[in-house]
Amino acid sequence: MQLYQNQSLKIYNTLSGDKEVFTPLHEGNVGMYVCGPTVYSNVHLGNCRTFISFDLVFRYLKHLGYKVRYVRNITDVGHMEDDGDEGEDKIAKKARLEKLEPMEIVQQYSVDFHQIMELFNALPPSIEPTATGHIIEQIETIRQIFDNGYAYESSGSVYFDVVKYNESHDYGILSGRNLDDMLSNSRELAGQEQKRNPADFALWKKAGPEHIMRWPSPWGDGFPGWHLECTSMSTKYLGDKFDIHGGGMDLKFPHHECEIAQNEACKGSTPVNYWLHANMLTLNGKKMAKSTGNNILPRELFSGNNNKLEKAFTPSVVRFFMMQAHYRSILDFSNDAIVAAEKGYNRLMEALDTLQGIAPSTNSSLDIGAWKQLCYDAMNDDFNSPILISYLFEAVRYINLLKEGKETLTSADIDDLSKTLHAFIYDVLGLKSETDADSSNDKLEGVVNMLIGMRNEARANKDFGLSDQIRNRLGDLGIELKDSKEGTTFSIN
Repeated sequence: MQLYQNQSLKIYNTLSGDKEVFTPLHEGNVGMYVCGPTVYSNVHLGNCRTFISFDLVFRYLKHLGYKVRYVRNITDVGHMEDDGDEGEDKIAKKARLEKLEPMEIVQQYSVDFHQIMELFNALPPSIEPTATGHIIEQIETIRQIFDNGYAYESSGSVYFDVVKYNESHDYGILSGRNLDDMLSNSRELAGQEQKRNPADFALWKKAGPEHIMRWPSPWGDGFPGWHLECTSMSTKYLGDKFDIHGGGMDLKFPHHECEIAQNEACKGSTPVNYWLHANMLTLNGKKMAKSTGNNILPRELFSGNNNKLEKAFTPSVVRFFMMQAHYRSILDFSNDAIVAAEKGYNRLMEALDTLQGIAPSTNSSLDIGAWKQLCYDAMNDDFNSPILISYLFEAVRYINLLKEGKETLTSADIDDLSKTLHAFIYDVLGLKSETDADSSNDKLEGVVNMLIGMRNEARANKDFGLSDQIRNRLGDLGIELKDSKEGTTFSIN
């Protein structure tokens, strides 16, 4: 019997505004889509919180015994500045500034994203489609919307007719917005003259002569709109109707609202049963933003190379810090908060080690079964990780009493407690022990020092090409070599 058959999971559904009992479309199987990164820069910590939150959801569903198809896309085209229909494609702009091909930008920051997610111990999705790999599917979606009367062509671009759609549907059903209010409050923007209404959004944009990323279509050379890609890829891999769609709170409008409208206009049905949204991460009480300098990147956290924190912190400590808040609540990141999280993380891991040395007794003074169900009750309440962690610390307190001989457990209960703690700490919360991290760091240091030795040998042989290649390759991985009279050292950025 699978665990989900004995557990009643409730999920907060943004669409209804209520917690609902989770009932998948197909028993024992879950289809989940999460909007992935736009790969034009290093992934920032706020984005990481969103993906770590849905990694928790993925892990718990798997722990319950569900077979989960988790689809998370890579946005590698068509995401305009300010998330609108006008301006310059973010990837194309970065490519122009750095004098690189757009797909070089895509590759560079896709690799960075995957490396950071691996450091955070996030499980990879089942499928990770890219927008550029699904142009045909997106064109076909536009065709169907066109045929159903909810799209129009204007000067080589195709727009979704929001007003026409709203005559028979509810544009604003997810975000709670009113179309009349949106139309009256819309400001005039460049390029709006191509639209029938300011609220209309692009399904296909005509590519200007300078636009490198372009594809042929029935409406001329261009590229797909941002909202369209998720509609096409989610339904391709999960079907016209699937269980869970997740993303950051900032995507609720317009991105997810537009997804619903596109699916309704294309397929005639609402695509998703449960909409989940993770809340934002602030830094020292203020919104994270590169423009103001109130920002910190994950690698700066791990290396300590920043002016916000007193020292470096491991990925597992940062992950634990994020798990201490519910995914739907705003979380503020600060030096004091992460220092406190590190202390809590260490207490948790030390208790696991302590439990291994506890001598069993002939009787138990704790009902392990009741405590275990409290842990499940917490996660069953919309993945409430902070409440789960509070019950884990109750176990920590009890383990310390066991150590002092003030409480007792039988051998079977010690084993049950140990297995349950390991399941929730490692499998569900996705934490890693410092021992594992230290082992990984030792291996990394050994490999880098071996390459430094090879580079020194190459320099001694005047093979400067190989010497530069080793330095540059390590630099691409975020490992900077520093030469001095005392020798060569390295730092991880």
